Amino acid sequence: MALVFREIHPAPNAEALNEEWFILENVGQNPVTTKGVAMTRAKGKGRGTNIGTLDPGFTLKPGEKIRLVTGIASKKAHGAPPAETDDLKNYHLFLKGPVLVGAGTTLRLALNQIEFGTATYDPAAPGGVAA
Repeated sequence: MALVFREIHPAPNAEALNEEWFILENVGQNPVTTKGVAMTRAKGKGRGTNIGTLDPGFTLKPGEKIRLVTGIASKKAHGAPPAETDDLKNYHLFLKGPVLVGAGTTLRLALNQIEFGTATYDPAAPGGVAA
């Protein structure tokens, strides 16, 4: 898998969608383009439910990171999104509800049968990503 979830950050409440985010890093040797990649959520190792498609997506060069933010940047009710830096930009998912449904939530990024990255949320683990 070329994309690795480095951090999973839950929102303090269900309305603060801009405060729920996930940091991805391209650990491969080639650029990765995510246009059309589906994001699924499951409890445990189940197949999961499709919660959205990355469209238009983004391209990450080897070693680059990006922050996927659940909410809509301009919607004040979703809270303030994290500040961008030169090394870490935000990509908003424009979802209407939180992605995480508690500890054990497994997130997957896949295009058809090709898996780009997967992680399980563990609030006790460093960065919230289970080993």
